[in-house]
Amino acid sequence: MRKHIKDLAMQRVDILLDNALKNAREDMDLAQRQASIARRLCMKFNIRLPYEKRQLFCRGCKNFIVPGINARVRLKNKPRAIRITCLECGHVYRKGIDRKS
Repeated sequence: MRKHIKDLAMQRVDILLDNALKNAREDMDLAQRQASIARRLCMKFNIRLPYEKRQLFCRGCKNFIVPGINARVRLKNKPRAIRITCLECGHVYRKGIDRKS
């Protein structure tokens, strides 16, 4: 029974985050609200988000960030890395890129 509830919660989280991404251009407040509900569902049911969905939240202020709207994404060449800057709190985090890919 518990697995069924977790699956249902994960489906709702996916729907909420997809809707938040769609609404981010027109109404950022609605998108923030949908993303915060999705995040609270994950915490309540102990669900770990996949990497692509985890990148949508700032690690500094825990707000919903969308590249191009309230986040800046840059590629660095020397230490091959992606730099994501939250424009709300200014937190910068880096993700290294393998040379093989």
